[in-house]
Amino acid sequence: MQPKLTVKEYTAALIENRLLGLKCSDCGSVTAPPRMVCGKCAGVNLRIIELAGKGKIVTFTSIYVAPESRQGKTPYIVVMVELNEGPWIMANLSDAETGAASMELIGKKVRMITPLPTAVSRPEGGIAHLFVLDS
Repeated sequence: MQPKLTVKEYTAALIENRLLGLKCSDCGSVTAPPRMVCGKCAGVNLRIIELAGKGKIVTFTSIYVAPESRQGKTPYIVVMVELNEGPWIMANLSDAETGAASMELIGKKVRMITPLPTAVSRPEGGIAHLFVLDS
């Protein structure tokens, strides 16, 4: 039986300082944010797990022209984080100087901020993940 984990429940967990994912009982792969099927084998035998919220930056971009929901909040950095458990998630990088962003960011260790200082709303629902460099 496939667990139901809605965007609303996923977002509520983030607000409670918890990062959730789904672990496939067939292949052991972890998927985050949660999807309907395993990202590796397309299996539906999934269970909800809590992730540590730590990983490393695999790529990034600096945003100077923001979508409507983020007008007046530029510039900022969006990173792709490879979590220690395996999945990649997109997140905002907090407390980083956008103008100083360079290729040196790639490979840097990061951790999810808990508690979230303010929820960054996304038009499609939910909130954006927020990470900081981990010293």
